[in-house]
Amino acid sequence: MADEKAEPGQKAEPGRRAGDRGRYGRLSRERVLATALEVVDRDGLSGLSMRKLGAELGVEAMALYRYADGKGALLDGLVEAFCQELEEHLAASPRAVDWRHELHRIALATHGVALRHPKMVPLLATRLLSTPLARRPAAVLRSDERVLALLHEAGLDERRTVRVHRAFTAWLLGYLLVELRAMDDEPGEADPAFRLGLHRMPVQEYPRLRATAVALDGRGGPRQLADGLDALLGSPSLLSGED
Repeated sequence: MADEKAEPGQKAEPGRRAGDRGRYGRLSRERVLATALEVVDRDGLSGLSMRKLGAELGVEAMALYRYADGKGALLDGLVEAFCQELEEHLAASPRAVDWRHELHRIALATHGVALRHPKMVPLLATRLLSTPLARRPAAVLRSDERVLALLHEAGLDERRTVRVHRAFTAWLLGYLLVELRAMDDEPGEADPAFRLGLHRMPVQEYPRLRATAVALDGRGGPRQLADGLDALLGSPSLLSGED
């Protein structure tokens, strides 16, 4: 095995390999990613680093490069862990017979996993923008394959399949980002106006935003996700096959 890479500013000793036996035994990719997800759940994405993750696992940071060759690969791994958890969630309940109902089942399951890991949801968008399709982890590719296969089996031609897949993915991802966006300025404040920091937004410039902020702070939940999906899939133009 090649010598481990060091983080920027960190020099590895020539020929030195960091041990990967942590406080709970030898590491595995699954354990590294699961622990990284725990760190993000607790401390947010800004709180994740190779050094901090190594400390959580009881190993030197260099040992982690056997399982993720840098911070970017670790972030891709978090998306992989999210999609793997989604797969397990979907496997625990029966598949719907109708393709529209199955899209609902997938969307609601994704929403449930996102609620368990809200701080990593932004990665679902940013890593798609930075990671080419063929380089995405298998669990991520299977999420797209699941929807495309469902639509193909339902008899949709390629044009309609692409349109529905694109619309479904955009609605689901957009809903999650809006549903779980950061709102609190002072989380400990009991008064909603101070908790949201409305005093920082001049009322003359943002009158409607200030008036609606408290309502925007609430979550739409699975019902509004499903309602929007119904409206989307019920659009005649979506399945018309016309550009």
